[in-house]
Amino acid sequence: MRIGVVADATCDLPSEFIKSHDIGILPVTIQLGDEQFDDVRDPRATRRFYARQLAQRDFDADTIAYSVEQTRELLRRRIVPFCDYAFCITVNATRASTFESAAKASFSILADAQSEPTARGPFVLRVLDSRTVLAGIGVLVAEAAKRVRDGITPFELRRHLDALRDHVCTYLVPGDLYYVHHRAQKKGERGVDWLSYAIGTALDLRPVILAYRGETEPVARVRGYERAVAAVFAQVARQIEQGALYVPHVVLSYGGELAELQRLPGYDALRETAARHGVELLESMMSAASAVSIGAGCVSIAYAGERRPFSE
Repeated sequence: MRIGVVADATCDLPSEFIKSHDIGILPVTIQLGDEQFDDVRDPRATRRFYARQLAQRDFDADTIAYSVEQTRELLRRRIVPFCDYAFCITVNATRASTFESAAKASFSILADAQSEPTARGPFVLRVLDSRTVLAGIGVLVAEAAKRVRDGITPFELRRHLDALRDHVCTYLVPGDLYYVHHRAQKKGERGVDWLSYAIGTALDLRPVILAYRGETEPVARVRGYERAVAAVFAQVARQIEQGALYVPHVVLSYGGELAELQRLPGYDALRETAARHGVELLESMMSAASAVSIGAGCVSIAYAGERRPFSE
């Protein structure tokens, strides 16, 4: 049985990994004034976006999930002819309408398959709400792709991913607090009020945010961006050291060039710890679609395993 893996464009994984594991990408449309382009995880397009748009703090940028019809047509062209069963893993359903569109598209595709039976049998599409964001989606997608290559059955993979998504811990450290605050105000989110923003910027307190089981919450405030990033790297390194991971890979993404990420304090120690314990570190530029919401310089790191109290 041919099993395919599809991820929406906000999934952070290296382009080489996506290509080598034949992972399909469900685009997210980015609106820039009167212009639109689709984020399809093209590294060159992502790099241009960071250079031209985020450098100007383009607050008018916005993202638009593919419609049900767009999703249906894309899957029919690029996935259905080549797979018997496919898993489409999306960003947290409370963050975007991607999950809803993909789920409705899957029902439409199933209806088409039932009305037009083929010798190989009906195509099946399983849409999974990752209940996380950014690097966290990458953890699930990478695991799905690896297991497919190892020969797992669709039923086994479905059970595995359903269980694993509730153990994905995704840490975020924003790079530009003003950008995050402005975007939150524009979207009407009350989690970033003016007083806490003013105090945070005055003292250079950086929030460490955890996305876990469909919820996001600050777990710490650390003085200084680099110290906050180092604390997050150290937190994940400790989980690796203590054997708390359920899958042997950690996903790391950065809102900018990876060379900048690799110069941040704590990165080398994290990389050495991962290598010593046989844990693969999958690094990529953060998707353009995600950067629209959270800005340049954001660090996202995720693993699947035990959730433990955060400590600096």
